[in-house]
Amino acid sequence: MQNVHRQGVNDIPIKEYEEELDDTLTKYGMLRKTFLKEYHSGIYNGLLLTGKLYKHCLIVQQQAELRAERMIENMMRTEGVTEELKAVDQLEWVRRRNAIVNRVDEIILDELIYKI
Repeated sequence: MQNVHRQGVNDIPIKEYEEELDDTLTKYGMLRKTFLKEYHSGIYNGLLLTGKLYKHCLIVQQQAELRAERMIENMMRTEGVTEELKAVDQLEWVRRRNAIVNRVDEIILDELIYKI
């Protein structure tokens, strides 16, 4: 952690934090970061200045991925998208699985990514 000074009227010190987390942001984490930056700049700037933005996005990403995985499994089981269907009609299996993945993605975006 190091202090960096911005030249300006108030000469405000700004802390820069090196992000030491091993994981990288993927789809959901990047979408969360963009959402905060574009629509909730106060929260975005607060998290950024305290060095918590990356960790916040990573936590949201992990929650979203875990929830999506569980939802996809449950919906596939409920809707009969099984290995037997895959063996009999692979294209139908892919079509139905993709439809489930798209629905789950919309739910995740609405309930986790684009909520404050």
